Amino acid sequence: MKHPLVTIIMATYNRQDYILESLLAIKAQTYTYWECLIIDDGGSDNTKAVINDLLFEDDRFVYMQRTKDYKKGLPGCRNYGLELSKGDYVIFFDDDDIPHPLNLELCIEQLVNSNFSFCSYKREVFKKEFDYKFDYSREFSKSYIEKKDVLKLFNHELSLNSCAVMWRKNCFTNNRFIEHLMYAEEWELYTRIISQGFDGIAIDKTLFYGRKHDNSNTGEFHLNNPERLKSHADAIKLLVLNLQKEGLLTNRIMKHFIQISRKYESFELFVTTINDLELSDVSIFKWKIFNTFLPFKIYLSKLKKKINKYKVS
Repeated sequence: MKHPLVTIIMATYNRQDYILESLLAIKAQTYTYWECLIIDDGGSDNTKAVINDLLFEDDRFVYMQRTKDYKKGLPGCRNYGLELSKGDYVIFFDDDDIPHPLNLELCIEQLVNSNFSFCSYKREVFKKEFDYKFDYSREFSKSYIEKKDVLKLFNHELSLNSCAVMWRKNCFTNNRFIEHLMYAEEWELYTRIISQGFDGIAIDKTLFYGRKHDNSNTGEFHLNNPERLKSHADAIKLLVLNLQKEGLLTNRIMKHFIQISRKYESFELFVTTINDLELSDVSIFKWKIFNTFLPFKIYLSKLKKKINKYKVS
């Protein structure tokens, strides 16, 4: 029986303290038909020296520098990896996280001989040292993710973490990461893919453990790093424009988008997006009015909840 090849794409940048632990967790996978492309984003530490022995021992690991054809950053490294990948399936792992030993095997089992384009799973976070006892149970519940779930993806009611999804490679035939995005790039790309009609399966099992620290992209975003915040705003705009292109831009999504703009205190994000959408003058006027009176609507909603709470008590 032919075993499908999985391409693991790992971008790395100055992670000499963590990367070997991550690569050894990949080497420990129960599914053995994989290649791991390690794309260095121009780091200046001893990453290469730290992993040299592993590269020599196991030729499934391939180390290379990102070329100048791709923009510096995580999206550019991943796009370079996609271009080089030989696998039937693709998965993105970070250089400081730990995949469960059954990660690849369980995902492959869900995708082979099915019509699903991707398999997602649960992710847990840890700090400092990794000290988890793996659950090797093969019993878990399943759910399905379809094009109609795009609103849940847009508002994060349904989450697809970048390292918690295995994809069929054909999902990327006409899709790549937007390379100027330095945050929310996977959210933008994954929602774009699913909006095009690629359906998937989600399994209710933790198969990935993410290391949490302030030096990560997510950590910098929550510390209000200006570059990460701008990237998030750009990703939101790209998503809204794509949803309109795919005929999925509903009133609920528009209202949620405007609420996000308010949260960001970004009138510019609201105006530039509205102006770029192919809307009638009447629709543009309607959404501008909605944006103007949204704070009052929120106030009334909160007041109503207080009154109801008072009545109950």
